[in-house]
Amino acid sequence: MTYVHKSDGILVKEDILDKVGSLDAIIFDCDGVLVDVSKSYDLAIIQVTQYVLEKFAGIQSIQITPEIIGGFKDSGGFNDEVDVTYACILCLAAAERMGVDAKKFILAAIKNADKSGIESIERFLLLQNADVSDLKEALDYPGPHATNPLYVIFDQMFYGPELYYKIFGKKSSFEQPGLIENDLVIITDTLLDALGEKFGRKIAIVTGRGLASVRHSLGELLDRFDVASSMFLEDEPRSMAKPNPESLLSTIKKLDSKHCLYVGDSMEDLLMANQANRLGIKTTFCGIYGTNKNPRAKKEFFEGKDAPLILESINLLPKALNLA
Repeated sequence: MTYVHKSDGILVKEDILDKVGSLDAIIFDCDGVLVDVSKSYDLAIIQVTQYVLEKFAGIQSIQITPEIIGGFKDSGGFNDEVDVTYACILCLAAAERMGVDAKKFILAAIKNADKSGIESIERFLLLQNADVSDLKEALDYPGPHATNPLYVIFDQMFYGPELYYKIFGKKSSFEQPGLIENDLVIITDTLLDALGEKFGRKIAIVTGRGLASVRHSLGELLDRFDVASSMFLEDEPRSMAKPNPESLLSTIKKLDSKHCLYVGDSMEDLLMANQANRLGIKTTFCGIYGTNKNPRAKKEFFEGKDAPLILESINLLPKALNLA
């Protein structure tokens, strides 16, 4: 089936046009969908990579580009930004020790990355005879979220002293404001009003973030969602991480949805929705590409993966669903 270009920024598969009317719930990812994180989470990946390489290995990091961050995420195994950070650290340390071009090496690693995430990068490094065992031992990643060295550094830089203490009950080693303050909220009351006309209260979230983090960024807007039915995966066991569909299935069940729309911006989101469908739970995926540093490439990525609905922004949802 081909795409119908209804207007700029909206691509809809021909075969779902007649199915839109059966949608009875909408579930959102947060980062890159409800919130633009290009100057918060993405910047945290860059700064933590630089800090850890210098502190633990005495290495100056190359610039971590959107191409690198996006490359890891598009592999389907790096929904967690700390996983991306860890992969960058290992690859750049390996390149330095092997005396090879760091950017070429990390891009080669990305080409070998898959939905197994960190395991795929460790296999690549093993094949390259790259010894980063000392860094792996020092960081001991992933480990417990509240005590693992890499998680702690990342969370302290991302949340800032006040929010970090609120979440973890511990003092941060860094005094600068948290990068979370750079979050740009996209969702609005106006959009939620429009969506509410079709979905009522069946509007929820399934995100890799924790509840406290989402609450900090969305504020009172979070109350417009069915929080009790939502899933905040940073607060759950690591085994629940995307693309494991369990969190999405749980939310769909709580919403008593017969056909939900899941709105995400990553390969993991698409895989999760597809797995829900394979398990017999009717789910239509909507890919958002406008918050990506390379929107055109992200749009083409979703087209190549046959995403049923592709939008530049969630603000186009009412028009795409004929709600406007």
